[in-house]
Amino acid sequence: MNFMRLGGLIRKETLQIVRDPSALAIAFVLPLFLLLLFGYGVSLNAEHVPIGVVAEHPNPQTASFIGSMQHSRYFDVHILPSLAAARSEMARREIDGFLWLRNDFARQTLVNQPATIGVVLNGVDANTARLVQGYLTQSWQIWLTQLQQERGAGDAPVFPVALQARIWFNPALRSRDYLVPGLIAVIMTLIGALLTALVVAREWERGTMEALMASPVTMAEILVGKLLPYFVLGMGGMLLSVALAVTLFAVPLRGDLLTLTAASALFLLVALGMGLLISSLARNQFVAGQIAIVVTFLPAFILSGFIFDIRSMPPVIQAITHILPARYFVSILQTAFLAGDVWSVILPDAAVLALMAAFFLGVTLWRSQKRLD
Repeated sequence: MNFMRLGGLIRKETLQIVRDPSALAIAFVLPLFLLLLFGYGVSLNAEHVPIGVVAEHPNPQTASFIGSMQHSRYFDVHILPSLAAARSEMARREIDGFLWLRNDFARQTLVNQPATIGVVLNGVDANTARLVQGYLTQSWQIWLTQLQQERGAGDAPVFPVALQARIWFNPALRSRDYLVPGLIAVIMTLIGALLTALVVAREWERGTMEALMASPVTMAEILVGKLLPYFVLGMGGMLLSVALAVTLFAVPLRGDLLTLTAASALFLLVALGMGLLISSLARNQFVAGQIAIVVTFLPAFILSGFIFDIRSMPPVIQAITHILPARYFVSILQTAFLAGDVWSVILPDAAVLALMAAFFLGVTLWRSQKRLD
């Protein structure tokens, strides 16, 4: 490899990037847009859910329970006079569910008998319904515990076992804290795969590939000359995304930044290798871009564990996720941000990324030959 020729190719590609606003927009503007969209606009938490409450016989016990719900950030309580009114508001989508406190609610709680509460939820959005059900159960348990404390230690306990739950790694249960780190994998997939997928295809469309092949440069020099500028561009986008995640969205970074940077470099090499392979197979920019989106971006968005838990997927889909590089990088990102440098997780995933990078770059070099057919 002649480093003088390589330096000329790198300079040529760098000038092309500087003169192409779309490349800079994908590297720096798109990460900002996606982070703002997912950080502020997308939340998997359910807060201020409109919930109706029907108390057949209002009394101090029902007022105490309703008051505990009104002080929760998860509920927006609507006091309703009857079950018919609750059904009507739920049909009009004004509430997402309602509680039915029956006539014997106060009597059963006073004698420490299990009080039956009717819970009706709107199951159109199954995920929200499950979250609201969990929130209601938690509110009910907290209220019973407070009721027992008010009665004193001499009374019969409401629960024979006291539950003390602790949430590790994300104690605030903010979906933003694991959405934003996972989003970095999607951003780097776009920067690495989509941009480089257009590189070689653009050379073929403009007729400059023939001139490169007629020159003394080798295919290895051409590929490295195209890879290095986009590698720098991708790492710049990664550092921008990490800085915004920590400062703008207050996502904790408990791991070492150097470890995160090294893992990001491995994943970026995989994405660049996939993009170069696509661009060497498709000599049309439109076709190369479509293939890059279908093969790299969509799997990284849907099947990497970024939003949807892989363990809840069908076994066949779970098996397919093992060949997706984004699966391993999302695991590294979420571990580094929320748990720290857990080497039993980071090292195996990084090893898989290194093998994938060697595979895609090797296949690209083998597939790329100085010939016009």
